[in-house]
Amino acid sequence: MKAIEVKEEWARAGVYYVRTEAMVLGFNLNLEGEFSGDDRDSEYILVTDDNGKPLSTNRIHILPEKGYAKIERVATVSYARKTGAGRCGIEAAEKVIYEKGYRKIVITSREEAAGFYEKLGYKIRKDMNPDTLEPYKEGETLRVRDPRFICVYMEKEL
Repeated sequence: MKAIEVKEEWARAGVYYVRTEAMVLGFNLNLEGEFSGDDRDSEYILVTDDNGKPLSTNRIHILPEKGYAKIERVATVSYARKTGAGRCGIEAAEKVIYEKGYRKIVITSREEAAGFYEKLGYKIRKDMNPDTLEPYKEGETLRVRDPRFICVYMEKEL
């Protein structure tokens, strides 16, 4: 298994394959909605098996105005879950983020996946709004748009 910083079109195709299989087909999401936040400058990690078969991916989003980076669009194909592919991708993203000089990483995760990130050292912050990446304002609560994607805000210091 290896993690690749996506620089070439073939690797970008692997990212799209993983996200289509895991999110569009796996969660019955709309294709346009899954990819609407992407552009040609988006930074990705792709994890492949030793034969180059795509297994997992994530997107790195640097937020210099906030002083940290966000790992987002984490997805692993169904046949590669529980193999270490997701962990490999997160660790590779953390390395890239560290090399860029950022020490804090934020992830907004589905509640069901929070345990995975906790094993990697991420801490849930119940005082932070996963939609705005800011502290909850008095009386504010999380807006749930899709009950399959109730999210929590998590962070880690490198």
